[in-house]
Amino acid sequence: MLPAPPLPAPLRIPATYMRGGTSKGVFFRLEDLPPQAQQPGAARDALLMRVIGSPDPYAQHIDGMGGASSSTSKCVIISPSNRPGHDVDYLYGQVAIGEALVDWSGNCGNLSSAVGPFAIANGFIPPERLQDGLVEVRIWQANIGKTILARVPVQGGQVVEGGDFMLDGVAFPAAEIVLEFIDPVDEGEGAMFPTGQLVDELDVPGLGRLPATLISAGIPTVFVNAADIGLTGCELQKDVNADAQKLAMFEAIRTAGALRMGLIQRPEEAAQRQHTPKVAFVAPPADYAAASGQRIAAADIDLNVRALSMGKLHHAMMGTASVAIAAAAAVPGTLVNRAAGGGPRESVCFGHPSGTLRVGAAVENASGPWTVTKAVMSRSARVLMNGWVHVPAHTLR
Repeated sequence: MLPAPPLPAPLRIPATYMRGGTSKGVFFRLEDLPPQAQQPGAARDALLMRVIGSPDPYAQHIDGMGGASSSTSKCVIISPSNRPGHDVDYLYGQVAIGEALVDWSGNCGNLSSAVGPFAIANGFIPPERLQDGLVEVRIWQANIGKTILARVPVQGGQVVEGGDFMLDGVAFPAAEIVLEFIDPVDEGEGAMFPTGQLVDELDVPGLGRLPATLISAGIPTVFVNAADIGLTGCELQKDVNADAQKLAMFEAIRTAGALRMGLIQRPEEAAQRQHTPKVAFVAPPADYAAASGQRIAAADIDLNVRALSMGKLHHAMMGTASVAIAAAAAVPGTLVNRAAGGGPRESVCFGHPSGTLRVGAAVENASGPWTVTKAVMSRSARVLMNGWVHVPAHTLR
C-alpha cells in the first residue's frame, strides 16, 4: 500500500492580536493576507471566520482566536491609504459566532483606537512624523467611508501603551488615545435622522406602537425608552442575555427600526445584517451597581444607556454607539436628550453596565436637517500578541 500523501501545511499569516477600547480583535496588514483574500468576497470571509473559530455551534470559539462574544469576534485589515489627507485605510469585519457570516456593514469604534498604534508600529506613518508627544494618525474608515483622527502618544518613535487612563470595562490602566470622528454619518443613509423625525413610532410585533429615535451618526442606532419596554436602564448582562423573551423583543425592535431606516427591505433580511443597526435603551440617571461592583451614583451621570450588539447586551458600550449617543444627546427633543434632562448640550456622561463614559459631539441645523460635524471620545489600546495565526490549508479552497 502506498503511503498517504502528506497533508498540506496550514496557512501561516502574520497577525497582531490587539485590545482597542473594550473590544479586542485580530489585526492584519492587507499585503500579508493570501492573494485570494486580499479582495472582498467568499475567500476573505472564509479566512476570517476560520481565524476567529466561526461558525461555532457551541458558541465557545475554542478552535479560533475569538472570545465567543460580539466584543471579541472581530477582525481588522489595514492598508496604506490612497485617499488624500489619510494615512491608512481601516476595514472592519464583525464575525458572527454561530453562523457563517462576516458583517461588513459598520465600524467598530472601540477597535478604532487600536488602528493608530497598529499603523505606527507597522511602518505606515513616516518616521519624521513620530515626534515625542501626541501623533495624529489620519484613518479612512472604509466600511462607512468616514474619517477618524487618532491622537496616539509616542516616545522615541514608539507607541506609548502604559499610562494612568482608566476606561470602565477594562481592568487595567493604559495611555489615553483620543478619537475624533469627523462627519460621522454613514454613507448612503442621508440625513443624521434618516426619517427626518427626532422621534418615530415603530410598529413592533408583541409591543405595538413604540416611540424611537432613529439615528445614523457613528453607526445606525435605534434608541427606545427603557420604561416603554418594561426595563429600568440599570440592567447588566445577566439581566438580559439569559432571557430569550427579552432578546427576541430586542430583535423585533431592531428589525422594525432597520425597516423604517431603509437598511433592509424585508424583515427576514435582518438576520444577514446583524451588526447594524444597534438597539439601545435609555433612562434618566439612577443609582446602580456596575458589573465590577462599583457603585454608580445618579448625581455623577446625565443618563443611563444600555445597548445590544450582535443580539446580546454589551458588557460596556460600543464606541460607534457612543458616537450615536453623543450626537442624539446634543439634539433637543430626541429620546436620548430627554433622558439626559433636555436642552442643548455638547457632551454627556452616561452610565453603562461596566461604569461610565463621557462623550461629546458638535451638531448644527443652520441650513436644514440636523448634522453632526464631529464626535470625540477617549479610549486606550495595546498589543496583546504579535506573531502568526495558523489556519487549515483547505480553508481557502
